[in-house]
Amino acid sequence: MSDLLSRIDPGWIIFIGVFLGALLLVEGLRQLSSRRETDAEARSRRMRLIAKGMHLAERLEILLPEEGTGKQFLGLNLGQRLMAAGLPQQPMGFGVGALALMVLTTLAAMPLFGAPAALGLGVMLWGLVPLITLSAMQAARLKRISAQLPDALDLMARALKAGHPLSASIATVAETMSDPIGTEFGIMVDQISYGDELVLAFRKLADRNPSEDFHYLAVSIAIQHGTGGNLGRVLGVLAEVMRGRIMMRRKIKAMSAEGRISALILSGIPFLMVGLNSILSPSYYGDVVHVPMFMPMALAALGLILLNGFVLFRLVNFRI
Repeated sequence: MSDLLSRIDPGWIIFIGVFLGALLLVEGLRQLSSRRETDAEARSRRMRLIAKGMHLAERLEILLPEEGTGKQFLGLNLGQRLMAAGLPQQPMGFGVGALALMVLTTLAAMPLFGAPAALGLGVMLWGLVPLITLSAMQAARLKRISAQLPDALDLMARALKAGHPLSASIATVAETMSDPIGTEFGIMVDQISYGDELVLAFRKLADRNPSEDFHYLAVSIAIQHGTGGNLGRVLGVLAEVMRGRIMMRRKIKAMSAEGRISALILSGIPFLMVGLNSILSPSYYGDVVHVPMFMPMALAALGLILLNGFVLFRLVNFRI
């Protein structure tokens, strides 16, 4: 053992000790700085606004700006889409920022690619990519809030069975659940406190979150409000149905995973082969690129590849 210890360089031991100490220090600072919320008042954006002392009207102006949701930019209702994506409702700033980046990109790329190609690049980067990203964020937020909805309905059903009124059960969801559903139900609480009817508040919730589950909830509340009945049982059954649909979607997604991967590979192989041939053997396409029939044939091949990818992905994507 003494021989083994004598062979170990003390410098390495010092280096390992310093490395582990620095790693623990960085991790400790990261955890210390990331502990932004330790109580129920920071679980949602609305609760953080309440903790700052904002009044009801101020919260509604920030969380549900009626003017911002109606403004349009280039024919698109960006305010409504920004709200659905969980972003600040500043459609004019979003549109002007994308337009400015488009102009700057076009001017920067013009000496390299020429005016038409540079304009096309600018439009593609800052005209299409922000909208695609916004749509992806909107779909991701809608997916998260739809996954939280069954738990929220179960919480409301238990509160109703315990004897609490419907408005109190909604407030319980707003205070105990995290975003995005915590803020959405909190907006309903503020709307009801501000004078809106209960049915109208649920209808606006369904309009802000265009999902079948929220429309079912709004219809259930409207029917119960007009005819009466055991709302706690209705919400419990609705939560069970929603949870079953989510499980069915996940099973279908798992069963079709092999088909989606195959579609992705088959759609990407042609582009990979073209790229490798262009790198390994530049003359493979370079010798025929000036042939008159090259560009029409290349466009036809690209169209067939895109059509093949579209058909494959339609075959392995299911909607229930």
